[in-house]
Amino acid sequence: MPAATEFVHMVEERVSTASAILLRYGLAVVIAWIGALKFTGSEAVRIQQYVAPSPLMSWMDSILAVRTLSGVLGTVEIAAAVLICLRLLLPRISVVGSVLAILLFLSTLSFLFTTPGVGDATAGGFPALSPVGQFLIKDLVLLGASVWTLGDSLLAGRRPGTPVARR
Repeated sequence: MPAATEFVHMVEERVSTASAILLRYGLAVVIAWIGALKFTGSEAVRIQQYVAPSPLMSWMDSILAVRTLSGVLGTVEIAAAVLICLRLLLPRISVVGSVLAILLFLSTLSFLFTTPGVGDATAGGFPALSPVGQFLIKDLVLLGASVWTLGDSLLAGRRPGTPVARR
């Protein structure tokens, strides 16, 4: 029986480590990719449908051109992704990346309540989601991943005797 228990424990450890790696670095890839797309003209125009009606973000339209605003957002997203990846070397710096990601996803989720056409009118409206609403709701999971990376980086940053290279 001990051999079976040891095997189960080994599998649990490996799955836990693999899932942490996939969650952290998968999140970073998604954020960086989305950030890089912000430097394209088509994406700059596309994000206007979310930014313009948003009470949290519409003020930026009056001080930044569409492409500039998109580039600023892209830069913040890429910076967040890079910082999240630094957890092994600099866990306390990685905390900053996770906080940025949390703020990014909270602002994106706010668009669920401010963007016209989020509800699917043919299905009775909100909470039935249109393609726009479906695009936005996925950020709830990305927000959860960002909160997890924050907690993981905070723990790694405060344990001086813990091996940093665990994940």
